[in-house]
Amino acid sequence: MELHGKRIVLGVTGGIAAYKAAELVRLLVKVGAEVQVAMTEAATHFVTTTTFQALSGRPVFVDQWDDRRAKGMAHIDLSRQADCIVVAPASADFLARIAHGLADDLLATLVLARDCPLLVAPAMNRQMWENPATRRNVATLAGDGVAILGPACGEQACGEVGEGRMVEAEEIFQALVAFFTPKVLAGRRVLLTAGPTFEAIDAVRGITNLSSGRMGYAVAQAAQRAGAAVTLVSGPVELASPAGVERIAVRSALDMHREVMARAAGCDIFIGVAAVADYRPAAPAGYKLKKDAGGAPPVELLENPDILAEVAALTNPPFCVGFAAESGNLEEYARKKREKKKIPLIAANLIQDGFGGDDNRLVLLDDAGVHPLAPGPKALLARQLVEHIAQLLEKR
Repeated sequence: MELHGKRIVLGVTGGIAAYKAAELVRLLVKVGAEVQVAMTEAATHFVTTTTFQALSGRPVFVDQWDDRRAKGMAHIDLSRQADCIVVAPASADFLARIAHGLADDLLATLVLARDCPLLVAPAMNRQMWENPATRRNVATLAGDGVAILGPACGEQACGEVGEGRMVEAEEIFQALVAFFTPKVLAGRRVLLTAGPTFEAIDAVRGITNLSSGRMGYAVAQAAQRAGAAVTLVSGPVELASPAGVERIAVRSALDMHREVMARAAGCDIFIGVAAVADYRPAAPAGYKLKKDAGGAPPVELLENPDILAEVAALTNPPFCVGFAAESGNLEEYARKKREKKKIPLIAANLIQDGFGGDDNRLVLLDDAGVHPLAPGPKALLARQLVEHIAQLLEKR
């Protein structure tokens, strides 16, 4: 995990969203990050220092004259030891102060004295967020290289609805994972397919498969975190869109084929993870077919287009990566598929090892041979696959 061993200073300012910061500390500590909390005096009116000390396992700093640090220089010591500083929530007042270089409390002072990246998650009433002064301050911070996380839109503690609420702790956590992920695909454009397709027989029935889309979505997220601009063409799945990824929802193989071929020439990497149905009914009924004494109606099948093969056959094709899910003879079938489609890399797995689940076991096959990956969560395997793709591209 990218956050293991990272030293993160979490700044907490005054606002009801301060309670979300406690969950963020829990998430960070859980993956092995070292979290040092620094609070404004106003923040202590919403969540106590005891809460953050218990969650982080470290003393919490509030006073810039704290003598627990040598020479009373907590603002220097804390910032020098950090890999990054995250302020969540960041109030309108705090954003204004750091935008103008004011250093009138510990947290503002250590932010000004930092030599590490700064990320802020704004949290305030919608009218405060929409105020031109706040917008100018945020624009100034963004221009200074500060990463702005959110805010989100929704119901606020004041009872109003609109932009200004702090993004959830999980979103900040994921943003930090992305922040620390090496940008091995920076500047690359990735087009990716995921999930099953649904081939209609009638108005309610169809041919599909048990693909959950989890592997494809994990690869899309890993590629985005590695710096790529990612477009995900997804069949019908019950998954949230990966952060920062453009998602195009499709239903059938023909839908997926149309969306992919319209974009394939403009991408650098194409990854075909989707479990595309090989066949579709030739004449799907627009109504529900009824049972009758004559038995089941005949269903004529037509072969669907081979999306991966067509992309690989383009005059100037992107770097193509295929997936092969088999029930046996894994390496043999995957090798034949790679050779038939003339692609540089294929990722293969046994259906019983990961189809529809959270974990998987992948074997990568390329010109250099066979590269088995240790079994693990799909998110981890996706990162390893993206790293392998980046290495192959670098060799090219």
